[in-house]
Amino acid sequence: MTSGIGLFIIVLIAIVGTIILISRFKMHPFIVLLLAAYFIGICTKMPADSIISTIKKGFGNILGNIGIVIIAGTIIGTILEKTGAALTMANSILRLVGKKRAPLTMSLTGYVASIPVFCDSGFVILSPINRALAEKSKVSLAVMATALSSGLYATHCLVPPTPGPIAMAGTLSANLGLVILMGLVVSIPVMLAGYIYAIKVGPKFPIDPNPETTVEELLEKYGKLPSAFKSFAPIILPIILIAFKSIADFPSAPFGEGIIKSFFDFIGNPVTALILGIFLAMTLIPKSEKQNSFKWIGKGIYNSASILAITGAGGALGAILQSLPLADALSDSLLKYNIGLLLPFIIAMLLKTAMGASTVAMIITSAMVAPLMANMGMTSEMAKVLVVLAIGAGSMTVSHANDSYFWVVSQFSDMDTSTAYKCQTGVTLVQGIVAIVMIMILGVIFI
Repeated sequence: MTSGIGLFIIVLIAIVGTIILISRFKMHPFIVLLLAAYFIGICTKMPADSIISTIKKGFGNILGNIGIVIIAGTIIGTILEKTGAALTMANSILRLVGKKRAPLTMSLTGYVASIPVFCDSGFVILSPINRALAEKSKVSLAVMATALSSGLYATHCLVPPTPGPIAMAGTLSANLGLVILMGLVVSIPVMLAGYIYAIKVGPKFPIDPNPETTVEELLEKYGKLPSAFKSFAPIILPIILIAFKSIADFPSAPFGEGIIKSFFDFIGNPVTALILGIFLAMTLIPKSEKQNSFKWIGKGIYNSASILAITGAGGALGAILQSLPLADALSDSLLKYNIGLLLPFIIAMLLKTAMGASTVAMIITSAMVAPLMANMGMTSEMAKVLVVLAIGAGSMTVSHANDSYFWVVSQFSDMDTSTAYKCQTGVTLVQGIVAIVMIMILGVIFI
């Protein structure tokens, strides 16, 4: 198998080729991502049967992880829109924050929601509110989607109990409480940077929220909109259940190791939580429309098909990339340089950009850096914490075509691929840079 600089050149050609084929030649991402996976496999001299099996495994694994979540979230979103519940949520939020601050509201909502919830699941869950708020506040969906995605991303990469930061803290023997505290300190300006990027760049790409039903049509049909409590319940309940699962899985085992923990692990799994959300959403359907519930659920499943196909193809490409010895290639070059906190950041950044998966980049980088902590002079408690955060910052830089989150954001926000590169990829680049700058400043103060 190819190694060293040749490996990175092959991956770079594949990434650039993917961007050109999708953006310039308007080829469908599903086809292009699979072609990129084949290209890398063939050029790195992977055995033919390994290429096929890895592509199939990657496609299946990513859909196994988030496929049901995407379908369930799309069904909930369809029901919330059809019944007017999404508009009720939009009205409730705008009464509290005002129309001018709708993007900031979604940034903050994402920031909080992604502490216990994976960013892609969080985006799916919150997408109906995002679309309804965009329509109500007359803001481009590109602005709202970028604000939400960047808010989710800030805590996803930097604040436990998200699995990536927890795994890094364990690998590097960092104080988990201190990681949470410093992660919050760093992630706040990172979230604000994402919000500023959203309101500055997003308006350049006008995307109509395109609700299928207007307020007037709903009021004429049903007489009144659902209550705020019933409208929010299908979204808030899954988030609460997932949060309890995260608490149950905390290393200190606050719920013990017995039946209570098992209960929360089961009911708080995103799949179970979202299915319960579907049943709550179905209670919103008026009696006069009960006969349409099958049709509405079917429409949600239909709408999720394209998202599932593209996300699966992204997972296939990611699996091919993860099977390559990228970490070994890095160890032959970057690891010999003593550049402090920039070293884990750069390694994670390169792995994230090449492989697409933030959590995988975090786990691999922390395992690579762990034996080098003493040589790097990173032995104090605060130094370990800042190394964890530096890896997290690198793992958010950047989200593009080989990242399933890129496709979740673009497909749930009606962005074409070119717009998604400018919004989603651009904002994650800015967030990563802001994060490492903040961490370097903290390093000067505390190390």
